[in-house]
Amino acid sequence: MGTLDGRSVGFIGLGLMGRPMAENLLSAGARVVGHNRSRAVVEDLRAKGLRPARGPGEVAEAADTVILMLPDTDTLEEILLGDRGVVASLRADALVIDMGTTAVMPTRRFAAAVSDAGGHYVDAPVSGGAVGARDAALSIMAGGIPEAFERARPIFEVLGRNVSHVGDVGAGQVTKTVNQVIVGLTIGAVSEALVLAETAGVDPARVRDALMGGFATSRILELHGKRMIDGDFEPGGRARTQRKDMFEAAEFASALGIELPALNLNLELYDRLLERGWGDLDHSALYRLIKDVQKP
Repeated sequence: MGTLDGRSVGFIGLGLMGRPMAENLLSAGARVVGHNRSRAVVEDLRAKGLRPARGPGEVAEAADTVILMLPDTDTLEEILLGDRGVVASLRADALVIDMGTTAVMPTRRFAAAVSDAGGHYVDAPVSGGAVGARDAALSIMAGGIPEAFERARPIFEVLGRNVSHVGDVGAGQVTKTVNQVIVGLTIGAVSEALVLAETAGVDPARVRDALMGGFATSRILELHGKRMIDGDFEPGGRARTQRKDMFEAAEFASALGIELPALNLNLELYDRLLERGWGDLDHSALYRLIKDVQKP
């Protein structure tokens, strides 16, 4: 883990992934001021050195770098551009880093607003889930001008192991959109395959072990395949979040004028998962839906 001794970092969004990320920044020596809609987590982190803020504007006033780890694009827009939001209180030359998964077109608009306020914007969504956040092992895909990325790099190196600068503002979110398409479709493929094995009377755990050494191996098969077999759907990444990401990917594809038929089918499956009230389960619970629909 790198060192951030004395660096002033604001953090907004201390949820499933944001909390361990903020803890890792504190452990690396950063002075962290934080805000979250639920106050309980803020009070818990105060004992570890976090300075609580009463709102997004107060975070922006206190920090040279502001990290946003928020659940969706609408929430990010409110936090950034609201009357008492980050942009209204931004320090001159401040760095704003969006590490959530945000729609691409609004990302470019948010970056322009930050630039107009005298700041710099990096979109740096992450992959790795709650476990990756806890273990400082996230994959970070960043978009922004090189100078802004280099300012953010020491923070990224504390939070992740695989840090990539993939292009200008918006490129990080395009990369995360691609990532989520692959994740969603692969979870669907692993779900169907393991249900097929079990229905055929073959132990899905043994099938998974056999496949791990071959061409079909993947991190999804390794980690989520085990979740499916164990029936452990405690969320590392929530199904409703995956559905949101797939929906935004479908909208983006439509805006580009391209058709992604497998993506649309996968989105429909996640819609059905949420209709059953399983949105707060791990996204690997798609297996549970595939298994459930086999019942007469």
